Amino acid sequence: MAEAEYTVTGMSCGHCEASVRGEVSKLEGVQDVQVSAAAGTLKIVSAAELADDAVIAAVDEAGYSAVRA
Repeated sequence: MAEAEYTVTGMSCGHCEASVRGEVSKLEGVQDVQVSAAAGTLKIVSAAELADDAVIAAVDEAGYSAVRA
């Protein structure tokens, strides 16, 4: 099991969190996704290490920007 944390910018509400959660959850191997608009964080638990570019692309698809924390 692998864990990763990202800083996400641009989120301001629960809908923002849901959008990011929905896109990141589509990535293969993702087991849990925790998103906090207030803290600007994304935490992922996955079966194996995920490529940062795949996670960042998923967050971008939701309309936000992310960097590995």
